[in-house]
Amino acid sequence: MIAAHATDVDRTGAFPEASIAALAAAGLLGAISAEDAGGLGLGVRGAAEVIRRVARECGSTAMVASMHYCGAAVLEKFADTDTRKAVASGAHLTTLAFSEAGSRSHFWAPVSTATAGGDSVILDAKKSWITSATNAASYVWSSKPLAADGLSTIWLVPTVASGLTIHGPFEGLGLRGNDSSPVSAEGVRVPASAMLGADGAGFDVMMGVVLPVFSVLNAACSIGLMEGAVERTAKHAGAIRHSDSGSSLAELPTIRAYIARMRVKTDMARTLLEDTIAAMETGREDTMLRVLEVKAAAGETAVEVTDTAMRVCGGAAFRKEVGLDRYFRDARAAGVMAPTTDVLYDFIGKAVCGLPLF
Repeated sequence: MIAAHATDVDRTGAFPEASIAALAAAGLLGAISAEDAGGLGLGVRGAAEVIRRVARECGSTAMVASMHYCGAAVLEKFADTDTRKAVASGAHLTTLAFSEAGSRSHFWAPVSTATAGGDSVILDAKKSWITSATNAASYVWSSKPLAADGLSTIWLVPTVASGLTIHGPFEGLGLRGNDSSPVSAEGVRVPASAMLGADGAGFDVMMGVVLPVFSVLNAACSIGLMEGAVERTAKHAGAIRHSDSGSSLAELPTIRAYIARMRVKTDMARTLLEDTIAAMETGREDTMLRVLEVKAAAGETAVEVTDTAMRVCGGAAFRKEVGLDRYFRDARAAGVMAPTTDVLYDFIGKAVCGLPLF
């Protein structure tokens, strides 16, 4: 199902509705949700495996599911049972709403506001990018604290709330079907009970819950894209033959060496991903370092691998039927998704040098 729709999703920029529905029908949108809420209870490891496999076929679908899992991880800790069950069943697609024009890649320090308004809370914001902006049922939303000290507070905001404006549609270079658009909030009212966690504790939620899940799933998406590119490059190299000699591209040592490097780089990134998940599961001391490393490493490696794929396949790679240009474009998104690769390298450098991250 996902593979069958991937080309049209990329060509038209349409939201991968049928693919997301197929994931929901299979119960896979509940991969990270607890079993008591009707989910599969597979944790981050299981969710990463879903994303990796989906990304081999469609990066847009993988990113939509990734952001759903990130939001679901927060809702698992703080939302009511009915919401958790709806999210686990796939009936309620959720997503993160952290990125803002004011804070840019420093997503942990929002400039949007929350103000007490009688029995409700009034939210005002200019969110720069929200995946599944028009198709999600809810946003896991960040703002400045309502009254407490701290950098941020997290809210559950229904996408049908009055005062929300989606500035779409998305016309992107890659991940063209992920429905990522700016969203503004002007006087959006939510009940005080929409607060997820304590007022002012948003930073802890972002760093302790969201960042590990997001980094791992973003890396899994990059690795899936690499695997898809390796598969298609090898297939093309084996099928194309020189008319004079009858030999295939794959019979050329230089071509085989390029494909070998693509496979090695992909496997290296996947090994780092598996080690990161193992660190998270066992509470290793280097867990945060691995969390920071895995998104940066997988994202940059995906760019390198897809660059090589285009080089190996030459002019044919620029034609849609080979199916590589989509992977080439999709792979570039990871580097600019906050925390960006450059920000991550700064954090990694601080960690290695024994400096505080913030």
